[in-house]
Amino acid sequence: MSVGLIGAALALSLAGPANARETERAGEAGLTGEAGETLAASAGWQLTPTGTDARFRGLAAVDRRTAWAAGSKGTVLRTTDGGRSWRNVSPPGAGELEFRDVEAFDARRAVVLAIGEGEASRLLRTEDGGATWTESFRNTDARAFYDCVTFFDRRHGLAMSDPVDGKYRILSTSDGGRSWRVLPSAGMPDALPGEAGFAASGQCLVSSGPRDVWLATGGGATARVLHSGDRGLTWTATATPIPAGDPARGVFGLAFRDRTHGIAVGGDYRKDQPSPQAGAVTTDGGRTWRTSDTPPPAYRSGVAWLPHSRTAALAVGPTGTDLTTDAGRTWRTIDTGSYDTVDCTDDGSCWASGEKGRIARAGRH
Repeated sequence: MSVGLIGAALALSLAGPANARETERAGEAGLTGEAGETLAASAGWQLTPTGTDARFRGLAAVDRRTAWAAGSKGTVLRTTDGGRSWRNVSPPGAGELEFRDVEAFDARRAVVLAIGEGEASRLLRTEDGGATWTESFRNTDARAFYDCVTFFDRRHGLAMSDPVDGKYRILSTSDGGRSWRVLPSAGMPDALPGEAGFAASGQCLVSSGPRDVWLATGGGATARVLHSGDRGLTWTATATPIPAGDPARGVFGLAFRDRTHGIAVGGDYRKDQPSPQAGAVTTDGGRTWRTSDTPPPAYRSGVAWLPHSRTAALAVGPTGTDLTTDAGRTWRTIDTGSYDTVDCTDDGSCWASGEKGRIARAGRH
């Protein structure tokens, strides 16, 4: 990994804020130009042994040693040794649940989201590293289907459901996920016909800073991103150039490095369908979006900024991993392994997870 593009980009991101010299060093490291092709051939994630074939669409990287993964068959894993070993900390009796998102505060405290219609949508919390779990929310509305959860800090967070009565439904917590309440819908714009969120990577609802949150959509005539600057009370909706118009197409994942600079990825998740314009960027907090000049070459469901970088990010999907070193304007495929989601930590590591129990990491041990 030390000679791979991911490792090189991580090393650069930890060196300090982006500037002209950083761009020059990126070129020297092979992150741009023809020299990058040689490094791209050797770049790749370091797979870790999980001992399961569950599909992990939920991932929360705490630091280079600690991460949580949540997936199919009610499976939750946790590592505290950089992925060298994983402990199965699944909630008892959760085998029928489909976990699609996990938000972790540290090695002991985490919240997981199970998706599905009616009571299949649930939120559970642990305060002891998964030794015990408490169900803090169970959906009782057959019309609701919860997709993603995000936290602004250790206390305040939101979860989102597909539209109910024509508007996305938002849950709010102010006690770290111990209790939840449905927010009023008066400040939520109407959903488009057929529009919904995608529970594909835990990144259809993301936050940055103490109050800003973004919601990704697809399935309608236009793929949109909704933004709230007051923790989910009022929202504005903006169209993106990522193609929609079909239940399988739209924005699947979002990442914001601050309250203004964001990346959206998506496409068409069907294997036999192309995904042109699978990436878009914003520099004004989501008020406007423009297509990446060279977007990812195929459907991508997850995206993450590298730590402390203003320009580098990773996007992942079933057909590979792409790297950008110019804030999402151009992307290059650096790995062809299958992953659904990706997350990076402040101390210099990135993690990815997906089908057949695949969890990998890159960066410092």
